[in-house]
Amino acid sequence: MVSFERFVQQEGTPIYIQIIRHVKQGIVAGVIRDGEEMPSRRVLSAMLGVNPNTVQKAYRMLEEEGLLASHTGAKSCISLTEGQVQAVRRELLEGVVQTLVGTLREMGVDREEAAALLQELWDKEGEG
Repeated sequence: MVSFERFVQQEGTPIYIQIIRHVKQGIVAGVIRDGEEMPSRRVLSAMLGVNPNTVQKAYRMLEEEGLLASHTGAKSCISLTEGQVQAVRRELLEGVVQTLVGTLREMGVDREEAAALLQELWDKEGEG
């Protein structure tokens, strides 16, 4: 069963988007795998203290992306191919990097300085 124990709601972002992001991050991290069962819509809405329609919207969007398989009267399960995992990984990485690039540009940091700092921090992190 996909866990939402570590799910923390954040101000300013719709809950259904946060649910989708939680699932996608779990997929990329490898803690959510193909075939894993999602909590029922009612159970998750009670767990998170949100309207069941909010959970329904998140599940529907995950279904539209092909990441969730739901059948009437049956459980909803994660449905993944390796290609989908890679696509979700790319999507999440692009979002993080786009935010970083925007912030660095606002600060007046050029590409060379940003690349040098990234390399320095990458190497430093690898040492520890």
